[in-house]
Amino acid sequence: MIQALGASQGIAIGKAFVLPHWEWELPDQKIDVADLAKEFDRLYEGIRRSKTEINRMKTEMDEAVGSEEASIFDAHLAILEDPVFMNEIQGIIQRQYKVAEVAVKEAIDHFVTMFDLLDDEYMKERALDIKDVGNRLLKHLLGVPEIALPEDTQPFVLVVRELSPSQLVHLKPELVLGIVTMVGSPTSHAAIMARAFGIPMLMGVEGKLEQPIATGELLIVDGETGLLQIDPSSETIGRYTEMRKRQTAMKEQLLQLVEVPPVTPDGVHLTLAANISSLKELDAALHNGADGVGLFRTEFLYMDRSRFPTEEEQFETYRAVAQKLKGRTLIIRTLDIGGDKQLDYYELPEEENPFLGFRAIRFSLERKDLFKTQLRAILRASAFGDVRIMYPLITSVDEVREANGVLAEAKKELAYEGIEYRDDVKVGIMIEVPAAVAIADLLAEEASFFSIGTNDLIQFTLAVDRMNEKISHLYEPFHPAILRMIRTVATAAQKRGIPVSVCGEVAGDVNALPIWLGLGIEELSLSAQAILPVKESLLRTKASDSRKLLQGLFRCKTAAEVRALAGQFNAEAALAPGNARPIV
Repeated sequence: MIQALGASQGIAIGKAFVLPHWEWELPDQKIDVADLAKEFDRLYEGIRRSKTEINRMKTEMDEAVGSEEASIFDAHLAILEDPVFMNEIQGIIQRQYKVAEVAVKEAIDHFVTMFDLLDDEYMKERALDIKDVGNRLLKHLLGVPEIALPEDTQPFVLVVRELSPSQLVHLKPELVLGIVTMVGSPTSHAAIMARAFGIPMLMGVEGKLEQPIATGELLIVDGETGLLQIDPSSETIGRYTEMRKRQTAMKEQLLQLVEVPPVTPDGVHLTLAANISSLKELDAALHNGADGVGLFRTEFLYMDRSRFPTEEEQFETYRAVAQKLKGRTLIIRTLDIGGDKQLDYYELPEEENPFLGFRAIRFSLERKDLFKTQLRAILRASAFGDVRIMYPLITSVDEVREANGVLAEAKKELAYEGIEYRDDVKVGIMIEVPAAVAIADLLAEEASFFSIGTNDLIQFTLAVDRMNEKISHLYEPFHPAILRMIRTVATAAQKRGIPVSVCGEVAGDVNALPIWLGLGIEELSLSAQAILPVKESLLRTKASDSRKLLQGLFRCKTAAEVRALAGQFNAEAALAPGNARPIV
């Protein structure tokens, strides 16, 4: 039994498929000057084969899940065409007279080491892409066979050293029972996506294994407790099988709530919308009864590709989502790039503190040409549904007004061109930084709605980088300061008469539900897998009781006290005779 970090809840029982961590120790082979041309020919042939292979994978992925997910391979192709990467390889061959595979290996090691030294999670993830592409090229130069998934297509537990969102997004969820990684943080984007897909996931196994896990070994992954069982006994298998059956039965029972309105026993409605970044995630959200989309993360349309998406490409995606929602609300967040989300084809400035730097609305207002392209695409999609616009990382009234100025220009252009759009599109803002909280009353006069982005608000308020494993334990959603921040925003919105929602990981925590009900929050935006558990809790939680609970919560001095009181309230609410609990 190994204690790891539970990154995504659920139980998986199945055979391991270990994705090899491509690492080769190559002898430092030299060549003669006369063989330079031959070595360059070998390199170019390897590049050609790698591109052919990547293009084939892209086509297969496009047919299976759509162009958004398949666009990851554009970034891999871009690496093979990157002059800096290629010049490094060619220079080693030409100046040091080394064979092509040694030159490629040295170039990979050089860039990966350089990126790993940077205190930047995005660059560390880009190092993964360089490893993938470089090792694919090495594979062709060395004549190593392709590493394929199990031929019998039986579901498996994926074991991998590290997993980036770009790798996870094109896995077939139906074949992946669970995921085990050697390194990683539960707050990483890969972990967030695993939770969205409902795949149990453990992280941080490195250094805890007596020997490496082998393909075919039976594993039990417990994403809730963080336990990993290798080659478990029949008794252990039986116990976990029963636990999984109970979890599966609970999920099936929860599905009976899909059509049940999200209303408390005392008649308060709470909209349960979804966070999505693709049509595939929308399908999962609708399957779980989402009332709409509270946050469409558009940055994933820009990432893992070789160029900015065109207006037409964006419009087609936004329209498809709007049409699939059939009149339900679609809130599209404008480009939130920067920080840990970078672009392979656009070099953002190197910054000491990228999370506090040139990102989100700041980037959009600097590059108004790109901003207007996105706004035009969103406006055009508004003709096909209840589409709304939301600006990220707002810190001042000036930013809202300047962004609205670009929006007005986009509307004027579309009207002149005779292109249909809705002129009354609602425009809201994300409250993610303490500055926005402090002037929430002023911002409420400029916006149609608020969405409290708890992930960033927590890390900015508590000065905790949630991607930093050393201090991630200080990232505390139930900190009394966070509760007071949210209360300030909710009060300002309600005085102005505009709706306020909450998004982020804590929105899906059932222990936080009485906080939202007590504060009069009107909407939660959740991962697909969190919608039904929150609804089930909502159906047995009175808003009137939640308002009373708030008085006690705001007297708490520590996060532990808040958690204990909220947890006790939830336990008592589940047993109260007057609270409905019709299904489970």
